[in-house]
Amino acid sequence: MLMGYSLSDLGSIFAMQAFAGLILFSIFVLMALGLAIIFGQMGVINMAHGEFMILGAYMTYLCSHLFAAYLPGLYGGYFFVAMVVAFLASGALGLFVEWVLIRRLYRRPLDTLLATWGLSLILQQAYRSTFGAREVGVDLPNWMMGATHLTDTIEIPINGIFVMTLTVLITVAVYLLIFRSRWGRQVRAVVQNRVMAGAVGINTEKVDRYTFGIGCGIAGVAGSAFTMIGSTSPSAGQLYIVDTFLVVVFGGAQSLLGTIASAFTISQAQSTMEFFLSGSMARVLALLAVVGVLMLRPQGLFVLKVRR
Repeated sequence: MLMGYSLSDLGSIFAMQAFAGLILFSIFVLMALGLAIIFGQMGVINMAHGEFMILGAYMTYLCSHLFAAYLPGLYGGYFFVAMVVAFLASGALGLFVEWVLIRRLYRRPLDTLLATWGLSLILQQAYRSTFGAREVGVDLPNWMMGATHLTDTIEIPINGIFVMTLTVLITVAVYLLIFRSRWGRQVRAVVQNRVMAGAVGINTEKVDRYTFGIGCGIAGVAGSAFTMIGSTSPSAGQLYIVDTFLVVVFGGAQSLLGTIASAFTISQAQSTMEFFLSGSMARVLALLAVVGVLMLRPQGLFVLKVRR
């Protein structure tokens, strides 16, 4: 017996909390992938990243209502359409924001922080005026309902399995985009030496704009996944932005592997401690652990080595 639980009970608890941590890990990874592209590749501190996620969530909410009203026979597949719409909407807004605001603030990280923080407040109010201040949610298709029973005491929600599968696919897609595509080579060239990249004919302004847009689009897909496990409100994005920055910095700002490892470590630690402690205390302890590691290794868990 330990803390009033038998060993079998503790095994079930840790298994269930580990899976809950994997769902949280999925959201962290989807959010952090977009932010790692923007912050790690461009050096832009985007405090409005959570609002791009919420735009994707609201697009998913609208798609679910449109399918329910006009295409009820196809409602089971609305989420796949919603993901595309969320990516395009958030990506288009990201392209516009980069063209209007961000391109004037490169190499001024504190200015980007203040400007995007103001942008986040503007977007929150826009969502509040458009969709209302109350939380909204989507109805899951029938095939996402229920759970898979591994044992008599351990069950896994089907929508959680779907979110994790989606995360794996998007992570692989981002890896191929960054490390196996012509555009990815251009991005990495701009990161390593912007002047030389421009000298060999790379349009660095275009690379910056599309990098920002794709990062925001991935946040929109994270918003779609978020609707599968939680409700949406105008300020919901702010609940994740600090954790997402923590994931990116802890893993190493320019490392895809570091982002994944950091998201897994933080999500599992929070999920496990939340069962035995309060949610706020679990986050405090996880934050203190991360701060302690960063004091010893300020560059993060993984570092992208480049030739200077």
